[in-house]
Amino acid sequence: MVLLVHCLVKHNELLHRHLPPQGRGRVSPGFGPPSPATPRRSSLKPLHWIKVTRAVKGSLWAEAQIYDEATKPPEFDMSELESLFSAAMPTSVHGSSERSGGGRTARGAKSDRVHLIDLRRANNCEIMLTKVKIPLPDVLSAVLALDDTVLDVDQVDNLIKFCPTKEEMDLLTGYSGEKENLGKCEQFFLEIMKVPRVESKLRVFSFKIQFRSQVSDLRTSLNIVKDASEEVRQSFKLRRIMQTILSLGNAMNQGTARGSAIGFRLDSLLKLSDTRARNNKMTLMHYLCKVLAEKLPGLLDFYKDLAHLEAASKIQLKILAEEMQAVSKGIEKVQQELTASENDGPVSEVFRKTIKRFLVDAEADVRSLTSLYSDVGRNADALALYFGEDPARCPFEQVVSTLLNFVNTFRRAYEENVKQAEIERKKALKEAEKERVKLSPMKTETKRPLLSPIKKILEKE
Repeated sequence: MVLLVHCLVKHNELLHRHLPPQGRGRVSPGFGPPSPATPRRSSLKPLHWIKVTRAVKGSLWAEAQIYDEATKPPEFDMSELESLFSAAMPTSVHGSSERSGGGRTARGAKSDRVHLIDLRRANNCEIMLTKVKIPLPDVLSAVLALDDTVLDVDQVDNLIKFCPTKEEMDLLTGYSGEKENLGKCEQFFLEIMKVPRVESKLRVFSFKIQFRSQVSDLRTSLNIVKDASEEVRQSFKLRRIMQTILSLGNAMNQGTARGSAIGFRLDSLLKLSDTRARNNKMTLMHYLCKVLAEKLPGLLDFYKDLAHLEAASKIQLKILAEEMQAVSKGIEKVQQELTASENDGPVSEVFRKTIKRFLVDAEADVRSLTSLYSDVGRNADALALYFGEDPARCPFEQVVSTLLNFVNTFRRAYEENVKQAEIERKKALKEAEKERVKLSPMKTETKRPLLSPIKKILEKE
């Protein structure tokens, strides 16, 4: 590295030998803080970086603090920098008469703004603020009061994205100029920095806004799982159909190792559609529907007992567990922020009162939800056990999915049977009509009276 820097220094010296002498001096900013002898020139555009707070041992910045004559950074020509990177518009000697009243141009006025935050982030922040359309003091009041009639969840979540980081807070805290000269983003950051732990409070606000709907949706899903489990286990018609399938299967497997079964695995229900008749026109599922239609027609609408089966098939217990955990952790975060805000003083007084009222109902809701969740877990396991399955190997989702598949296949097979029966009925009617038409001329011929030979002769004449 020393050799590389040495080569760069030599190259720079050779380069400056061929440059014309400059009217300005040169400075050597190095990697460390600027020297007191070389004050920063305000006419240059600022470089929007975030300074490191300390040079960690072994890092690039720690090594950069140590250099000798051979490795020191090259000097820079300030006159050249000003000509290339001046923040102010260059003044034309011949164009001075074109000015009107010596006022600033629009561009010159814009350059008076002091921007301490990264420009892209600042621009995005200003775009966000245009969507809020509420004075900053009112925004802070709404945050501290957790008032969702002023700010909705999208606005709160956007505010969270644009909470100042520690580095940005340090930059703004160190600013000693006029506040009015700062950009809109910087002024916004300064305003919300007045709220202790503003990001934490905003996250509490977002959680509070969504809590009711989140708990309601979670409770609905849990009740669907519970209802579906109970409906399946309590359906007399489904039980009868399963017994019929067992008898049918034992009849099919009589005299084999698969015969004389006392039950079958749940996924065997789907095998009924795979077993086809010799003529390949129907499956064992079609045959089951035919037998039930003839002998136990009252069982054909068994699926009406399973009103929540389809809705339950769209629910994953793992997702419900994650949502339960998110709600519980959210309540913990609210409690932690409430405890921390006790030391905030008057600024958080309204916040504390609002949170305490919220927690009274929210904690009761979570306790009720936790009890329901435990009940649902027991019901889900009981559903697998009901079919002789191990809940670990055949979880709730698999049980419900298999049953729904069976229901849909059963109904489709029954409808196909009905259509086929209608086709055969119409075909039989058509054949009967053909037979009737075929026999009609013969009957007409037999009914015609016999003419005497004399009458036949007279008719010919």
